[in-house]
Amino acid sequence: MSLSRRNLLGLDGMSAGEITTILDTAENLKEISYRPIRKVPTLRGKTIVHFFYEASTRTRTSFELAAKRLSADTVSLSASTSSLTKGETLIDTAKNLLAMSPDCIVIRHSQSGAPHLLAKHIPISIINAGDGAHEHPTQGLLDMLTIRQAKGRLDGLKVSIIGDITHSRVARSDLIGLNTMGSEVTFYGPRTLIPPAVESLGAKVAGSMEEAVADADVIIMLRVQQERLTDVLFPTLREYAQRFGLGMKEMKAAKKDVVVMHPGPINRGVEMSPEVADGPWSVILDQVANGVAVRMALLYLLIGPEAA
Repeated sequence: MSLSRRNLLGLDGMSAGEITTILDTAENLKEISYRPIRKVPTLRGKTIVHFFYEASTRTRTSFELAAKRLSADTVSLSASTSSLTKGETLIDTAKNLLAMSPDCIVIRHSQSGAPHLLAKHIPISIINAGDGAHEHPTQGLLDMLTIRQAKGRLDGLKVSIIGDITHSRVARSDLIGLNTMGSEVTFYGPRTLIPPAVESLGAKVAGSMEEAVADADVIIMLRVQQERLTDVLFPTLREYAQRFGLGMKEMKAAKKDVVVMHPGPINRGVEMSPEVADGPWSVILDQVANGVAVRMALLYLLIGPEAA
């Protein structure tokens, strides 16, 4: 298995075949995480820089575990401990890192397009770990892997994504990836948090929570991204939870075999109730486990022995 690309900057423009290659590779590598010794020598001698300009728990930790389980050396940086605080530009920081001969930079940045900018100036693999409100491609891939494991397929499924669509890079990557793989995506949330003309991107918009939930094979709840809200776009979190949260009442209207997901971190009692988050429908922890497998697959395919 191989990819004919050096970088993973987004799912936009990626073919169904490429996505399938990544998901299949992740399936094959996932069992490494359950061995008594959770390490293989595949990337021994490779060096990966994790550069996280924004806070992260799941993404950063799973990228680090993925690299270490493939025996790569890792260096972790944050904006607060780098020379960016002294006025150095992102490109100059990256060029200085390049002088130390890494093989890959994994970057999360608050500005949309930051990984694409690096890819134009740095001749090594760049992996987008989330850029502004643009894309979060590895989350989209691990979501698709989780859905495929739960449902046995991606083609023909109805997936509802509910919450703060406007500020969600997860929603964008999920929409692009799921559409590419033949799923039908429906958005629902406060009208102030759904981008205008979103139908032109390939999504339907539900008119009510009941409509969004009732016909879905998969429900993906999104976090209210209060750190990105510069205007008052809904009255209170309490009212948001009442109108757009997923609780036991809403689950009674859903299909019996529906799967519930959330990219994390969950605001319990806001996006979903504890009963739903911890209930039999939830595959949230499967998403976390699949995050390690997907990121192992990407490192293997981009800088491993069969890399393009």
